[in-house]
Amino acid sequence: MTRVRVGELLARAGTVLEEAGIAGARRDAMLLLAHALGVDRLGLLTLGRDALVEADGFEPLLARRARREPLAFIVGRQGFWTLELAVSPDTLIPRADSETLVEALLEARPERGAVRRVLDLGTGTGCLLLAALSEYPDAWGVGVDLSASACRLAASNALANGLATRSAFLCGDWTAPVRGGFDVILGNPPYVPTPDLSGLMPEVAAHEPARALDGGPDGLDAFRTMMPAIASRLAPGGLCVLEVGAGQAEDVAGLGVAIGLERAGTRADLGGVVRAVLLEAGSGAQKTFGTSAVRS
Repeated sequence: MTRVRVGELLARAGTVLEEAGIAGARRDAMLLLAHALGVDRLGLLTLGRDALVEADGFEPLLARRARREPLAFIVGRQGFWTLELAVSPDTLIPRADSETLVEALLEARPERGAVRRVLDLGTGTGCLLLAALSEYPDAWGVGVDLSASACRLAASNALANGLATRSAFLCGDWTAPVRGGFDVILGNPPYVPTPDLSGLMPEVAAHEPARALDGGPDGLDAFRTMMPAIASRLAPGGLCVLEVGAGQAEDVAGLGVAIGLERAGTRADLGGVVRAVLLEAGSGAQKTFGTSAVRS
């Protein structure tokens, strides 16, 4: 096998990725090389630029990234909140923007013992549910997703992060039967307007599941469908935190108010975009009961 200096590999890889139009090309080059060598970023830095390494597996990884395949899919994982999560093309890649929902939840419900039951609609990797459970040690939660593959992945992430005994995953749509009223409901539904899909970055448009992105003509179709299910599942005084796209907060809040929920605020992401909409159930909120989810 050919041995090459780390610095030479990184310089060439950074150039290749820059020419492919990738922002953060140098960072991605480091992460890809670290993955190829079986070390983390700190381990790569410890080796130093003059270290000679055998990195025959690096070239195929670099070629995939240059074709605009998401870095997370290449390395198979993504950090979210305090968790390390496995990812796959069956789900959206967890994003820092979505951590805004966790921040909003913690601000609205600071007492860690106050949250006992959490529902995550469209759970994907399980990122929102698992982040919430990691912060509320007395809570148990259910993640619902239309994709059976996503449910399996979320269950695997729960196990890897020590949360399998406090979570269950159910394959179904927004109206899938779940037993009991919930203190918290989280959701990151599809909210990209259909006409805008073609303008997304290649990493998103060509590689992430369209069903998790396409929100219909105005981006609000999923919210219209799920809002009645949310209202019927919240316990009295329960809180719903939903991720929304730019400019959608007022419309989404209005959909909730129209079926009896109360506005409970919004929260912007680090870019200043209002990303989380909070709604509360009044003391007269209903509870519905159906088939219980099976623990993973």
